[in-house]
Amino acid sequence: MNPEISHVAGGGRPSARLRRLLRDTGRGINEFAMIGAGDRVIVGVSGGKDSLTLALALSLRRRHLPISYEVEAVHVDWREHALPAEQLQHLQAFFDTIEVPFRSIPMSMFPPSFKGRFDCYLCARNRKRVLFDVAREREASLVAFGHHLDDIVETTLMNICFRGSFATMKPVQELFGGALRIIRPLCRVGEREISAISDYLQLPVTSIDCPLKQTNVRTALKPIVRELQRCDKRVRENIFRAGWNINFDYLPQRPS
Repeated sequence: MNPEISHVAGGGRPSARLRRLLRDTGRGINEFAMIGAGDRVIVGVSGGKDSLTLALALSLRRRHLPISYEVEAVHVDWREHALPAEQLQHLQAFFDTIEVPFRSIPMSMFPPSFKGRFDCYLCARNRKRVLFDVAREREASLVAFGHHLDDIVETTLMNICFRGSFATMKPVQELFGGALRIIRPLCRVGEREISAISDYLQLPVTSIDCPLKQTNVRTALKPIVRELQRCDKRVRENIFRAGWNINFDYLPQRPS
């Protein structure tokens, strides 16, 4: 890890690059009123650059706020693709440095309820189920995921192009009658910025050898979004805003 992490975690001034990350993360949090005083936030940690960057930002920004909130990191370790002990130790050292409690929970990737079926949606749903159980156990009302601006854009396009539905990934999503909320504090942060900060800080990024990694629809959409940006560099921001900028006068009525 870059020594700056320890420096800033100990109260030192962050670099301009890290300040930009904290600013952009704070922009999303404040715009959608995600976190309040005294909240306990469970961060879903995969070990990838997105979730580690999220945990880092949520922890460090507390040092400059007039309110306090708690952050805890939870990693679901699939038994079928378990992380090596050395990588788990690197993750533990990272979270110790940023003063965030870390917990890794071994679970089966293929529960009996799937009845032999498996895809990215079912995998994500299974992971969320574990995180929601932990949130209830810890009396936390917030579960944070590392989905960033590009994830939201790709989800919007995926729903339009492949599901015929104008739906997106919400920055804040209430569940169970409002007892639990999913939040996505990186909603205003682009993937390129996250990759740059992850490389610069030498975060202990790790991942499993996912059997569906190369067939994921998101992977196919990334170059399409990059090509659209050749036409307008604000394409991602415009697609993001489209979810709140719907002109109903130009939408067709459902046939009776």
